[in-house]
Amino acid sequence: MSLKSFVAKIFAKHIYNKIQKWANHPIEAQEKVFRELISTGAKTAFGEDHDFININNHKDFTDRVPVRDYEGLKPYVDRVVTGEEHILWKGKPLYFAKTSGTTSGAKYIPITKESMPNHIEAARNAILCYIHETGNAKFVDGKMIFLQGNPTLDEKNGIKFGRLSGIVAHYVPNYLQKNRMPSWETNCIEDWETKVEAVVEETLKEDMSVISGIPSWVQMYFERLQSKTGKKIGELFTNFELFIYGGVNYEPYRARFESLIGRKVDSIELFPASEGFFAFQDSQKEKGMLLLLDSGIFYEFIKADEFFEENPKRLTIKDVELGVNYVLIISTNAGLWGYNIGDTVQFTSLKPYRVIVSGRIKHFISAFGEHVIAKEVDEAIKEAILASGAEVNEFTVAPQIDVQEGELPYHEWFIEFKKEPENLDHFASKMDSTLQQQNSYYLDLIEGKILQQLKITKIQNGGFKEYMRSIGKLGGQNKIQRLSNDRKLAEALYVFKKN
Repeated sequence: MSLKSFVAKIFAKHIYNKIQKWANHPIEAQEKVFRELISTGAKTAFGEDHDFININNHKDFTDRVPVRDYEGLKPYVDRVVTGEEHILWKGKPLYFAKTSGTTSGAKYIPITKESMPNHIEAARNAILCYIHETGNAKFVDGKMIFLQGNPTLDEKNGIKFGRLSGIVAHYVPNYLQKNRMPSWETNCIEDWETKVEAVVEETLKEDMSVISGIPSWVQMYFERLQSKTGKKIGELFTNFELFIYGGVNYEPYRARFESLIGRKVDSIELFPASEGFFAFQDSQKEKGMLLLLDSGIFYEFIKADEFFEENPKRLTIKDVELGVNYVLIISTNAGLWGYNIGDTVQFTSLKPYRVIVSGRIKHFISAFGEHVIAKEVDEAIKEAILASGAEVNEFTVAPQIDVQEGELPYHEWFIEFKKEPENLDHFASKMDSTLQQQNSYYLDLIEGKILQQLKITKIQNGGFKEYMRSIGKLGGQNKIQRLSNDRKLAEALYVFKKN
């Protein structure tokens, strides 16, 4: 055992014990965070506008602070962007994480002196929890790759801004610098395909032990490596044993990954966003990710079924139940207040509090009241893959209402197969039955002859990548929308339909 792995085990035990202190007292941890946020927020323009000085409990907060998305908070953010101080949080933020917006164009998410460490420590602690549970620390001696955005930062009114992953790249600790790949120069390449080729060249002969990134884009990296060498990834990187990912569900990609690697590897799921780092997988044995209750973020939860009502009830951690689909609302030490990040979660455990990401509140199919969510379609395609041995590169789902006379509407699945199932009808039937098992509304619509069984439209190899390129979203931090309640994405994909 190397000195580095020995020290890593000792540090992992220390961090694990530290986590247990707040994980075993979750309500107290959240109350402490709430009090600290309100105390600091009271000295800001937002706090003055919302009477923070008279907020003593959660009800006081919900009475004064409505739920907002970025559009709702934008007037305050705009003031921060122009250089004003003490608007959403004390002073000025250290950074803006710049992301693509919707109606507002670019979104500028503040990152403060207080919130920045949470982004770094959460990712580190996820790895340390893995080391503590498994006893495996030898991978710390190998090379680690993090497929991420360009770390080059711009500046506006004294505040630097860039992609979150690029900002985080500036905080890689010294003890990892020699192990970390790709090089700074390669990370700065803006064009994604050029960047992947450079990463392939840099890592080809290295001892890669940890690989991290969004599954769809890591898959592209693996395919390029295999195409160049004719070898499985596990042969090229004999010590590769840990895959770290976030952003999308890994399960639909797992079979393809294991085929590319040639063996199974452990994985750690993360739940990061520009707005905060919310959860990480703390156990290889338990389902879900540990919700971070002591990291400067106060959480509220609104039942997804009630979200679009006039005054939906805002719950705290003590009120949640297992298996219910909740919209995640956050208030943070970056100055986001009652903020709807758009993600939905379900709790898999209440001791400790663990969650899975079930989808996006705006991304679902409910053309007929079925309210199918991302978690359900991910599970459906996973079961079909397991039953058939097929491999899937990418997929998305949309309703098809414009049908021929006498035909029933249906859900249309656009799937890019790496390895097609022997019987596509059986594959579709397995997906449909799994959806029916999970979603009683969908089952009722099928049995009531309102909907017919889902149909599959095959997309040509590389079709999703070409679509992403066509809309200027080809890159490591961009993801295909899993579900649509309209036909916009579906119609665009017909260009790449496989005959």
